[in-house]
Amino acid sequence: MPELRYNVLTREWVIIATERAKRPDQFAKSEADRRKLPAFNPKCPFCPGNEKMTPPETYVIPDGKGWQVRVTPNKFSALAYEGERRRAIVGIRRTVTGVGIHEVIVETPDHSKTTALLQDREVELIIQAYLNRFKFASSDSRIEQVTIFKNHGEAAGTSLEHPHSQMIATPVITTQLRDRLFNALEHFDEFGECIFCRVLDQERKEGVRIVLETPHFVSFIPFACLSPFSILVMPRRHMACFAEMNDAETADLARNLRRTLAKLYHGLGDPDYNYVVRTAPTEYCGVKYYHWYVSIIPRLTKMAGFELGSGMFINVSLPEENASFLRGIQVQ
Repeated sequence: MPELRYNVLTREWVIIATERAKRPDQFAKSEADRRKLPAFNPKCPFCPGNEKMTPPETYVIPDGKGWQVRVTPNKFSALAYEGERRRAIVGIRRTVTGVGIHEVIVETPDHSKTTALLQDREVELIIQAYLNRFKFASSDSRIEQVTIFKNHGEAAGTSLEHPHSQMIATPVITTQLRDRLFNALEHFDEFGECIFCRVLDQERKEGVRIVLETPHFVSFIPFACLSPFSILVMPRRHMACFAEMNDAETADLARNLRRTLAKLYHGLGDPDYNYVVRTAPTEYCGVKYYHWYVSIIPRLTKMAGFELGSGMFINVSLPEENASFLRGIQVQ
């Protein structure tokens, strides 16, 4: 029988459609649909030797021969780096000048290497670049929120195949983040605990939705996940802000994230996905009620009329079965 489950982190209901549920392996891509990319594409602006095809780099991690990670302003930026943040209120209309920072983090010189196929150390350098750009953007007085995300595959919205992530720093805090901060604070006021820590403790005790545990991070499929194989990668230590990580945690996040993505890569045939670093702004460092994490959303189903009209998702898979399937995928 179908079941409605409540996501205590987002306060959203989701329908787990057991009558329409698919087996985990039914979500896998066929061999014919899997990407086959060359290590170098002479027309790709992110490949080595084509650096003049992008704006000048803002940050680089060298590898002795060239670069290993390279950060550049987005050529088609959603926001303008130059300018002042100004608010205007005219009647019921509010506007803010579109200033901010929009950068591309080129993750590897190899055009063909998705995150799942990199070495742990290579992913650690990507995380270090995230931290550098997050702290840089957060230090700008015009910036209120910094979002780091990755689009992998056409269904996830990527326009260039070369492995890359993006950072967009905005002059306002989005409603989604504001609501999550408020919900977490409300729970803390009522129960005296971080709701994220509570969820993590509960998931570890039950174990059935755990995908991978490493010394500092746990990846799991939430009890009420909105779509098939959606995964949270959450630090064990309570931290409200991404910038609070220490060196050991940075290395372990790279280890956990790469292995979790490798399980998706090998188990589902390199699915399209998005991941997002869901973090509080730096001024929230040290608060007791919020807890940052990485959200991975494979693009295995499409949002349709019911989701758009109601805000409630229908998940045609069982989180417990999906987690068990991924635990069984052996990766290095």
